[in-house]
Amino acid sequence: MATSCSGRRNIQGHPCFGGDHRKNGRIHLAVAPRCTIKCAYCTRKHDCVNESRPGVASRILTPQEALEQVRGVMASETLSSIIKVVGIAGPGDPLANEETFETFRLVGGEFPHLVKCLSTNGLLLPETVDRLGALGLGSLTITINALYPAVGAKIYSHVFYQGKRYSGAEGASLLIANQLEGLARAADLGIVVKVNTVLIPGVNDGQIEAISRKVKELGAAVMNVMPLIPQADMAHVAPPSPEYLEEVRTIGERVIGQFRNCRQCRADAVGLIGEDGVGSRCAVPAAGG
Repeated sequence: MATSCSGRRNIQGHPCFGGDHRKNGRIHLAVAPRCTIKCAYCTRKHDCVNESRPGVASRILTPQEALEQVRGVMASETLSSIIKVVGIAGPGDPLANEETFETFRLVGGEFPHLVKCLSTNGLLLPETVDRLGALGLGSLTITINALYPAVGAKIYSHVFYQGKRYSGAEGASLLIANQLEGLARAADLGIVVKVNTVLIPGVNDGQIEAISRKVKELGAAVMNVMPLIPQADMAHVAPPSPEYLEEVRTIGERVIGQFRNCRQCRADAVGLIGEDGVGSRCAVPAAGG
């Protein structure tokens, strides 16, 4: 993949990294069901075609099915001209699924012009980032919600790492260390990194500025502060108001650029941000059809 004069990989047109989100779209391939952590705000137990949030997918694709879906989308008169990015964002953690790497290999071999993008919790990033670099990953999103284990323990009940379960502050400490190490190594490889942070009032809102400074220091290009969607173990927590969300983003913007067009996409979204079809239900022609 080509790199810019800054040493970063060329991800021109990516709607989450400065591309015009009104003209440039993406396709998310739901090939990654397994996850390595339990977030208090996450549930993947149900699906609705009209529901748009992380962790939701109508069905899981095999790598070959994912390639067929990309072929269909790129053969579509309405979609082929706007799709710039092929991403894997779940519905679990992509790095915990070998299918992620096979999918990028298959799609990259046939559609090398599409920017490869991945979203992860970062736990497995230090041990997989070199593979991602070799596959030509252009952009990477890491969800980092805390810098202090005591705060992280309120967000993550446990993590699974190398066959062992870690709970509470111990698990959060391991996760945070791997996130920061993986971010720095990805940036060193020229992968363009965005950090997502879920704003949880009363839990991590006092850490957002510190997270901004730390991830900027390690090489992140942009940050996306997202509002909590109250569900699962945090169903009782009130989400931040739009005014408070904007206030927090403005504070972060003093340090690092803020992405404000996020719609907290499904794991099988297709099209423009905010105007999605659902990948596995989209009426796109089969390749060659």
